[in-house]
Amino acid sequence: MPEQKSALIIGASRGLGLGLAKELLGRGWQVTATVRGVAKTTGLEEFGNQVRMDVVDINDLDTVAPFVTRALDHQYDVVFINAGISGPETKTAADVTPDEIAHLFMTNAIAPVRLAEMLLPAVKPDGVLAFMSSILGSVSLASGYAPLYSASKAALNSLTKAFVAGLKRKDLTVLTLHPGWVRTDMGGANADIDVETSVRGLADVLEKKLGAGGHEYLDYTGKTLPW
Repeated sequence: MPEQKSALIIGASRGLGLGLAKELLGRGWQVTATVRGVAKTTGLEEFGNQVRMDVVDINDLDTVAPFVTRALDHQYDVVFINAGISGPETKTAADVTPDEIAHLFMTNAIAPVRLAEMLLPAVKPDGVLAFMSSILGSVSLASGYAPLYSASKAALNSLTKAFVAGLKRKDLTVLTLHPGWVRTDMGGANADIDVETSVRGLADVLEKKLGAGGHEYLDYTGKTLPW
């Protein structure tokens, strides 16, 4: 019997994080799923002992520190950092407030990489550390759409590349992932694909890249994206 795979998914109370947790559980993985506070019913309860819930707000070091202590009691094949917000969608650099832009960049860029550094010991040898980014974070493909959100994801991509450059663990695979334009609260009702299509593709990519090494920027179909 093959060893059961395991994943830690940061940000799994709804949308893509919740969908990915359910997809991996359906494939027989053991999953630890985090939420920011007391969670509403998510549907993960039906998986019983196959899933473990935990609480962390990645912007709040008072919750991050005890969470990391708990997380480091385990090792995972995949650690997936999924946290992110859309920010002030109608604003630009001309009218965004300092507090708004600070919150956007902290949530989408700084806090995910900070948490990744803390969780490195929780990733198994030949495991995958994944960040949920977006094609909007590609500077090469910049279109002018959602400029502040795009800039925050470009910052995540840049910080992740710097993080990888300093890694001493050469066994680790780091993935920067674009889930597609998905029909979620953030993506909206007119998006191209549903959550199930996106997370099925993301799970395929995660399984394929276990043990591959290196750092790649991929979409949910496994297509390489330009930085």
